[in-house]
Amino acid sequence: MNQYISENKDRFVNELLDMLRIPSVSADPKFKQDVIRTAEFVAEKIREAGADHVELCETAGYPIVYGEKIIDPNLPTVLVYGHYDVQPADPYELWTSPPFEPVIKDGKIYARGACDDKGQMYMHVKAFEVMMKNNALPCNVKFMIEGEEEVGSANLGTFVKNNKEKLKGDVILISDTGMLANDVPSITTGLRGLSYVEVEVTGPNRDLHSGLYGGAVANPINILCQMIASLHDENNHITIPGFYDNVQELSQEERAEMARAPFDLEKYKKALDLGDVHGEAGYSTMERNSIRPTLDVNGIWGGYTGEGAKTVIASKAYAKISMRLVPNQTADEITEKFQKHFESIAPASVKVVVKPHHGGEPVVTPTDSVAYQAASKAYEETFGVKPIPVRSGGSIPIVAMFKSELGLDSVLMGFGLDSDAIHSPNEHFGVFNFMKGIETIPLFYKHYAEMNK
Repeated sequence: MNQYISENKDRFVNELLDMLRIPSVSADPKFKQDVIRTAEFVAEKIREAGADHVELCETAGYPIVYGEKIIDPNLPTVLVYGHYDVQPADPYELWTSPPFEPVIKDGKIYARGACDDKGQMYMHVKAFEVMMKNNALPCNVKFMIEGEEEVGSANLGTFVKNNKEKLKGDVILISDTGMLANDVPSITTGLRGLSYVEVEVTGPNRDLHSGLYGGAVANPINILCQMIASLHDENNHITIPGFYDNVQELSQEERAEMARAPFDLEKYKKALDLGDVHGEAGYSTMERNSIRPTLDVNGIWGGYTGEGAKTVIASKAYAKISMRLVPNQTADEITEKFQKHFESIAPASVKVVVKPHHGGEPVVTPTDSVAYQAASKAYEETFGVKPIPVRSGGSIPIVAMFKSELGLDSVLMGFGLDSDAIHSPNEHFGVFNFMKGIETIPLFYKHYAEMNK
């Protein structure tokens, strides 16, 4: 198989570049046709790779690409999940090359979606092709590639509930995570959950002259900033009553095991141009971004932000706020606590509206399962070293949903790096990582099939 991979490397990369040229931004309606075009591209490539049945499954939003190759109903079935939609590329001016005109520099593919998740999702399509062309597919495969992950997977749950027989399998395989380094492979075993809200603070019924009314009327922007600042105390603990009630505390032994993962604090600060790190007192940087819950403002706006000056007290101010959750917290519970608290701290001089957006539950996957062991063996073969199990700070809300609806655990075989700038300008994905994924994934199938005999 490695010879086939080597001979077709340029084609594999060029096909990925073709897909990256399509701006499949699910959050912006102006890209609607491009999102659909990407779905069609993925469907065609799965079909060309050797699937017997491929279809675009319509939803209330963007279609889900479904494909399958059933070689023997008695053999195990791997359900591959990924997404073909991407984050908005804004701010465009911070990109060193246009986000939808992919370029390869220093062995890295620069484009929106290069790592999250087009590059990583496409590894599975090409790995499937490699197995098919070499008569080496050892078990059944199903693909479920959606186009709404970056906007909360609003329609995926309904699709899964309505298609349990179609999606029947033994394990779910996902590459939408990362690894520690190119010479330190890792497998993600935990994901944080998410509660995402938008808040609106209203003062006067119109924008006011800041000279005539300043000091006499509440300024919604000032008030919003004060309210947000109060959500953390001097130790960076979140002040929402009951926020930590159900947080799962890890033992000292578990924290010591986590600390085995290589981490260079000085290199971390240098990569981000930071004078120092920041976070909850009593926890390391690695713990703060993986096993502890957080609250962050993702956007804040109001008033006049154009060129020059306009002296107004804005009528309204807004913010988008996300809370990352850890095991035993739930999205609905935290959203409700946030809403109740945020409304309670608002002064009488303003009105507050909290609008819940999307959310998802935290999840921890087992490391003693056949699927995890198969993935570990696959990484060990291609990287020459056993992968380290790690918990990620990110969220893939559908992992918990797959477990509750399909009864299936997921294996998170990520090949991206923290430095890949996902969701940021200049997102990139190493050609090494892309090809290493195509090389490693077939070995997962091989070991998984053997261990299930």
